[in-house]
Amino acid sequence: MAGASLRPFKLRELSLHPLVVGAPASALLPATSLDSAPAAAPWSNSRLGLSSLALSSLTLASGLLVTLPVFLQAPWVRLAPFSATVFTVPLLALALLLSRHRDPRLARAGQLLVGFCGSWLGGCLFWGWCRLHPLWHLPIEAFALPLALTGLRGRWKLACAFYLGSLLGTAATDAAMAATGVMASWPQVLSASPPEASLLLLSLARQVISPLPLALVIGFAAALIQACRWLWRRGEAGRICSAALATTLAVDGLFLLAALGAPVLTGLI
Repeated sequence: MAGASLRPFKLRELSLHPLVVGAPASALLPATSLDSAPAAAPWSNSRLGLSSLALSSLTLASGLLVTLPVFLQAPWVRLAPFSATVFTVPLLALALLLSRHRDPRLARAGQLLVGFCGSWLGGCLFWGWCRLHPLWHLPIEAFALPLALTGLRGRWKLACAFYLGSLLGTAATDAAMAATGVMASWPQVLSASPPEASLLLLSLARQVISPLPLALVIGFAAALIQACRWLWRRGEAGRICSAALATTLAVDGLFLLAALGAPVLTGLI
């Protein structure tokens, strides 16, 4: 157009022009940095959340399975040791069935239950027929130790981790009882009448809370807590083992309190 003055083009006005002939479309896009990269897909975050939830559920189940023998197995074995021992068969069948489930959460729960079956069977054998011989406790409970050690890196690592955590807790408990002088009175407590057993348990509990035995118990507890912390950082199997071991420590503490206040609740009477 005649008389029209030409205005020089300024680079800062580039964003006002949606098209520039000869320029690729990418040249017109604003520069991006790594900080402005898109966030991870929501489904991946959901998957991580579900994995964490499943692991938390397994560790909780591991702790609950440790407490189950205290409330169910002990009185059952005392009244009917044979039926309690035979119960291992349907329990193991259920565990194996669950371990083959398509749902990974149920499959892992089945593996955990397989490990519990080992602890259940060992407990039934000892408390049913050998309970008056405390030195046989750990060897009988450890009947599946070779299998558990060799299976830690295989498909059944969760089962092995639970069994080993329970066994380690049993070993620590027996060692603490021997160190504090309580182990020697074990047969006497288990063979006494309920009123006599209550008095014996109360006397032994008071013996444990005297200065030197209490210091030994605290030392054992501190060592177990450190072991639990170390195991917790060793992956999924380590957390299962840690939960079983930590729950054993808690149950031992409750057992001592029960022996001091209400010996009938210990499950030994």
